[in-house]
Amino acid sequence: MPRVGIALGSNLGNRLENLRNACDRLRAIVVPGTSFLQAPVYQTAPVFCPDGSPDFYNSVVEIEFAGTPFELLEITQSIQAQLGRIDSTERNAPRTIDLDLLYFGEETVESAHLHLPHPRLHERRFVLQPLADIRPDLILIGQSFPVAQLLENLDSSEPALSVVR
Repeated sequence: MPRVGIALGSNLGNRLENLRNACDRLRAIVVPGTSFLQAPVYQTAPVFCPDGSPDFYNSVVEIEFAGTPFELLEITQSIQAQLGRIDSTERNAPRTIDLDLLYFGEETVESAHLHLPHPRLHERRFVLQPLADIRPDLILIGQSFPVAQLLENLDSSEPALSVVR
């Protein structure tokens, strides 16, 4: 069964509690007896968000999942709704929870609602840093270098991240 990476973010409400609740729900869907890897939580400045957007708390988890990418997408969207995410017409508007599928084993998907691996994950410090914490040697489909090296070589204007204690 594939290992699956999921990015978590929250910049509304009790951000840490939102991430904990999402992780609890994700733990409930893992294949029994398999590991649940969770990166530290980082506070990050909003990227490509409306002016005045609050800072995010971000993390990444990796799980083993027995279904398809589209089944997992449906589950993550359901978790977002359960945790109070309201869809906005404004792109990258503040949100209580955001769950993005990053990769799904060795699968590639190109559809209207899902792209795997995530097409911009290698360009985003707020995803690469937590992913490097749990899977530094992972080489993503379409990349030549492991995640830790992608992070080290990242050319980004994103500020450094700080761990939430």
